[in-house]
Amino acid sequence: MNEHFTFPPQRATTRAAEVLPRWRWTVAEVERLTANGIFSEYDKFELLGGEIVPMSPKGRRHELVREELAFRLTKLAPRGIFVASESQFNLSADTYTGPDILVRPAAIKTPDMRGGDALLLIEVADSSLAYDLKTKAPLYASNGIPEYWVIDALTLMTTVHLRPHDGVYASVDEFPPTKRLVPTLVPALTVSLDELDLG
Repeated sequence: MNEHFTFPPQRATTRAAEVLPRWRWTVAEVERLTANGIFSEYDKFELLGGEIVPMSPKGRRHELVREELAFRLTKLAPRGIFVASESQFNLSADTYTGPDILVRPAAIKTPDMRGGDALLLIEVADSSLAYDLKTKAPLYASNGIPEYWVIDALTLMTTVHLRPHDGVYASVDEFPPTKRLVPTLVPALTVSLDELDLG
């Protein structure tokens, strides 16, 4: 067993080119770079509009909420419904995200999905709360994701986004952890976050 295991250092980021044009990457190009070892398993990022966006490290609370919720939803899922955790979700040729939980029809494999195929998308947010609410919500609305939840890992308050139209969600409501959350397209996955075992 490795006694002195350490993670590789975080890849440096920059904002130097904020007002300058940048190269636009495609999902296929990033996948080829990854296959050739340019990125490692520790390089966590999403591709938004062709730009590589590094993701913040996930804390203990985030992981507990994500794991417990994914486990509960998987147990509740009826036949024909698949609950995926931390899967690459290709929204277009130059955009993919890695949502914490993606609920989809079992008949459509995650790599073959597009926005409107998703039944429910869930992000668990700690340091990424503003990013999930302000950047991802319009992105998901523009791609026709019918229902998008953002769960604050600390408070378990959930912001539910419904009815995407012209790049915005027509309905955005916040619910406490005691509220039973009922996904509109998969009501069998009804859950109350205060029932999660977060030890």
